[in-house]
Amino acid sequence: MSLIDTAAPQPLPPQARADLLQALAVALPAHCVLHREEELRPYECDGLAAYRRRPAVVVLPETVEQVQAVLRLCHARRVPVVARGAGTGLSGGALPRPDGVLLVLSRFNRILAIDPDNRTARVQPGVRNLAISEAAAPFGLYYAPDPSSQIACSIGGNVAENAGGVHCLKYGLTVHNILALELVTIGGERLSLGGAALDAPGYDLLALLTGSEGMLGVIVEVTVRLLPRPERAQVVLAAFDDVGRAADAVAAIIGAGIIPAGLEMMDNPAIRAAEDFVHAGYPVDAAAILLCELDGANAEVSEQVMTVRELLLGQGATEVRTARDEAERQRFWAGRKAAFPAVGRISPDYYCMDGTIPRHALAEVLRRIGALSEEYGLPVANVFHAGDGNLHPLILYDANRPGELEKAEALGTQILALCVEAGGTVTGEHGVGVEKLDAMCVQFPAPELRQFHAIKAAFDPRGLLNPGKAVPTLHRCAEFGAMHVHQGKLRFPDLPRF
Repeated sequence: MSLIDTAAPQPLPPQARADLLQALAVALPAHCVLHREEELRPYECDGLAAYRRRPAVVVLPETVEQVQAVLRLCHARRVPVVARGAGTGLSGGALPRPDGVLLVLSRFNRILAIDPDNRTARVQPGVRNLAISEAAAPFGLYYAPDPSSQIACSIGGNVAENAGGVHCLKYGLTVHNILALELVTIGGERLSLGGAALDAPGYDLLALLTGSEGMLGVIVEVTVRLLPRPERAQVVLAAFDDVGRAADAVAAIIGAGIIPAGLEMMDNPAIRAAEDFVHAGYPVDAAAILLCELDGANAEVSEQVMTVRELLLGQGATEVRTARDEAERQRFWAGRKAAFPAVGRISPDYYCMDGTIPRHALAEVLRRIGALSEEYGLPVANVFHAGDGNLHPLILYDANRPGELEKAEALGTQILALCVEAGGTVTGEHGVGVEKLDAMCVQFPAPELRQFHAIKAAFDPRGLLNPGKAVPTLHRCAEFGAMHVHQGKLRFPDLPRF
């Protein structure tokens, strides 16, 4: 049995569901409420499609007042609410509940204002990530965080998961690129956090809400920072015949005092899949490639490109190429950003992990992931933000084979435990959702988990907003720890410690 099924909530009783639908029909127009089976099926999961649950009802509000009405109604009836954006999340954070309402914010898709003088944009949460940069382009501006799913993912979901992207090394995650949030509490109260200035009085609740995975409030508006387009951006591609050398090259670049706009790494399975899919011009025989983008003033970029080329060759690169023009630069990045769907073409299913480690541990952690892959008998393709140590191992499996999903889950938990052992964390940008609840037990001791639950209770005393996500119960962690101590798992006695 998959870990997600161990504590599945029960569906609403028929009469309670009928009463809920009747109340929602009063609060919302009929076209904003979905309740038939064929209407609910598209909302059974987010991007982590291995886990599915059908919601009791789906609502698609069109105004903030309608969001407030739904939340007040659910609060009064003690009905759980799960907020959902574009559904591209990869940790099951938007997995619905059969006893609750799925609150879909896709119709909040307007860019409310672009302020080129102050370099900000006010947007609704359903606006696509890429759409912000497209709207700001006429002013020579753009929004820096760029997840691989930026063509589809929504800014509200980016805030909920604190998404990053290939350029987060230099320009930061979502939390570093937003100035203000408007949110609605479970009781229907509208709150404003942050402001148009660089700082605001009071506690830094803006940072607290970013990455809170819909557990503290429902975001209805976001003010983001915009950056001026750099004068020049240049990508250097380096091929290596050894994954460890590629990992060491990452440390050498950062150690030289160069902070690239992006510094990405792919191993051979990921390279082959992406090249076959996108035809980006990758060397398919390489054990690993690095994509290093340098941006800024023209003279600065020219100097850094030469320095990086020398560093890469000094670290054993078998080939170093500089993108000849903007079209080739875009092709290099297209291959990297299409790596996830590309791997989906070579395996019936894959399980995308997300953990972060110190850069100096890259080579050793990749070696140990390879050892775990052999132990579990499941291939792993590695695609990740090498510059900030954010790993995305893709575990390939076949869900049609009994037990393979459970084996992939177990391997994923081992990889995340390895990240913690190396001094890292169980997530970098995908969030915890339901996928990493057990891994959170590895990372955090009971006192810290109690503090997380206390913060949740301060915003949502009845525990109705996205319950069962992100923060495990102490009881779950006790059971998880006892099981793995008994089975001897989450230990690496035959491998050197960090």
